[in-house]
Amino acid sequence: MSYAFPPGGLPGQEGDPAASGAVFTTAYALIPAGVQRDIVTSFLPGWEGTRAWVLARPLTGFAETFAQMALEVAPGGGGGDDAPEAESVLLVAAGEGRLAFGNEAHGLAPGAYAYLPPGAAWRLQARSTLKAHWIRRRWLPAPGLAPPPALVTSDGATPVRWMPGTERWGTTRFVEPDDLRHDMHVNIVTFRPGGRIPFAETHVMEHGLYVLEGTARYLLNDRWHGVGPGDFMWLRAFCPQACVATGQGPFRYLLYKDVNRLPPLGLP
Repeated sequence: MSYAFPPGGLPGQEGDPAASGAVFTTAYALIPAGVQRDIVTSFLPGWEGTRAWVLARPLTGFAETFAQMALEVAPGGGGGDDAPEAESVLLVAAGEGRLAFGNEAHGLAPGAYAYLPPGAAWRLQARSTLKAHWIRRRWLPAPGLAPPPALVTSDGATPVRWMPGTERWGTTRFVEPDDLRHDMHVNIVTFRPGGRIPFAETHVMEHGLYVLEGTARYLLNDRWHGVGPGDFMWLRAFCPQACVATGQGPFRYLLYKDVNRLPPLGLP
């Protein structure tokens, strides 16, 4: 299994910038891998030897529930998060590192997946150049529910659950969907060649979709886009979406969605 990551670098002076395929609309954004370059990285407070591609952050009138970043951490560098309200998911794309929280420490390699609950005060340190996807949001309390425990596992150790009636479209679910302590699901969605979402999903959940491998045609609102490794799709609520895998191998993406909470009674 492979895990795409922003290519960095800087293109030459040739070519047409408008041919990148980048799109921003009121319903979605498509940020192709080819525009995820060195010039758009940020440095983060409390992190050493680290640069970040900030792919999504809460925006009023767009997607409002989460932030998504791609971290490149130099050997010996690292950082963490001790915000008491923040929960996180990490997926390692390349390299090796060490994740520590509480009295626990775990070695990380490509495909490692970690859920860190609010208050975990976790720290990540790179042993070699570490590339990781980081999804972060504010955990929403609910009556009778405590935050879920931390979880460290891996893509390879977690089976794909195929959709009813097909083994061409499935989801790697790292937590059970009916565990109401979780107010977000961060899964890996897999399509075998020719697999598809056979209807235009239109729902209240927001999405971040980072293509890890393979190619597809992806419907966003009313347009089909060709997507491939490293492309990021950012969807606000109710943006219609569908997919048809087009390559000879699997098409896989890291998926965020907000779940399991009562809708608020009006705007804040």
